[in-house]
Amino acid sequence: MASSHTTHMLKPQRYWYTFGPNTPALTIQPGDTIIACTRDARGLDEEMRPLPVEMKQQSDDTLYRESNPLCGPIYVIGAEVGDTLVVNIHRIRLNRSYAWSRFMPRFGSFTGEGPGRTLLLNQPLEERLFDWHLDLEKMTATLDLPQSRLGRAEIPLRPFLGSIGVAPRFGRVEMSLSPGEYGGNMDYREVTENTTLYLPVWVKGAYLAFGDVHAAQGDGEICGVALETTAEVTLEIGLEKGKTISWPRLDDGQHLAAIGSTRPLEDCARLAHLELLDWLESDYGFDRWEAFQLMSQVGSMHVANMVDPNYTVAARFPKRYLP
Repeated sequence: MASSHTTHMLKPQRYWYTFGPNTPALTIQPGDTIIACTRDARGLDEEMRPLPVEMKQQSDDTLYRESNPLCGPIYVIGAEVGDTLVVNIHRIRLNRSYAWSRFMPRFGSFTGEGPGRTLLLNQPLEERLFDWHLDLEKMTATLDLPQSRLGRAEIPLRPFLGSIGVAPRFGRVEMSLSPGEYGGNMDYREVTENTTLYLPVWVKGAYLAFGDVHAAQGDGEICGVALETTAEVTLEIGLEKGKTISWPRLDDGQHLAAIGSTRPLEDCARLAHLELLDWLESDYGFDRWEAFQLMSQVGSMHVANMVDPNYTVAARFPKRYLP
């Protein structure tokens, strides 16, 4: 029997700088697929054209900084509070040969960036832009280093979605620079092709939004900016009715990962490991404390970002130890 599922080509008429129940760009059924081209963190498209004013989210709130424009949101029919949204990331195809990164004053891992946080471990960095050349055939990125003995560096590309999430709980609207229980700007480099991301549904319809493709990034995104670029993204959206989770989860085929975002960093780790423990107990038949013991000996942990208003940690468990 032929599939009744639909593939939607999303061409945004507006981009959003917040995660929340914004005006939906699409309404879809579970099982449908979305294909969309993202903008980079500065709003530039694949031809380096800036985002037109009429396509930006209109807001008088200066906290909603114009960075990381999001495609969507996508309203998913049947998604209700207490369900789990299933996002199968089929493809992230880079579509330009250029990426940029930069330093900015009072932003990055050397500062306590964020509302009410004034820790400063060094003098504010001067703003500096770095131009990276992307070879989409070799899947490498090259940066000239004229002041360094190395002269030039070439690194492998591994594109992923820096920002993807749903509307937050408690009626909140969160800026696209921040991660939380809704996903958001997690900057976790394992949110890449051939992975499945699970997001808790906090609002009827879920309101999935995504963007901020990174061509490459190290753990922690320590300078605050990855290799910012654009891509054509293909997502298949599923729904698990009555399946309740508290934090985002990810399955990359080799590992299960639970993702926690807050401050301080050690609380991110605690949230992520508690969510992973719940997952092993509820879905895989583990005794809770036997799972905790096994996690302690074979688990691993990624610091996804330590620069955003909330930090992000992923706790991982090798799937070869599943029953």
